[in-house]
Amino acid sequence: MDPSALQQVLDPLFPGLMGVRLRELAPERVLAELTVRPDLCTTGGVLHGGAIMAFADTLGAVGTVLNLPQGKRTTTTDSSTKFIAAARAGTVVSGESVALHRGRTTMVWQTSIRNAEGRLCAVVTQTQLVLDGAG
Repeated sequence: MDPSALQQVLDPLFPGLMGVRLRELAPERVLAELTVRPDLCTTGGVLHGGAIMAFADTLGAVGTVLNLPQGKRTTTTDSSTKFIAAARAGTVVSGESVALHRGRTTMVWQTSIRNAEGRLCAVVTQTQLVLDGAG
């Protein structure tokens, strides 16, 4: 799937405000990037943990949307984050979200966030609930 259509959906929302840029989309894998701006950082000029979590949550949600049947929507039910390394302001982090489970009522995604040097910064595992209706 071409990321540009889904990117247009994200741009006016919180992920767009953060600067999430979708790069590759497939039903089992989502790739994206995020520039580490100073306003996304905490003290010391490193990417804030909440920004990491929001980036990962976006990628898992996008992956779920790619797999939703017609007339369904999704929401995150839980998320677990393991922080491993920092990402500095002025660099770009990459996120890769991989489907661990794509079921009828839930989907589970694991997202790896890597800094500009390719070092693993965080691993986020989330569960997305599949819901009826447009919400």
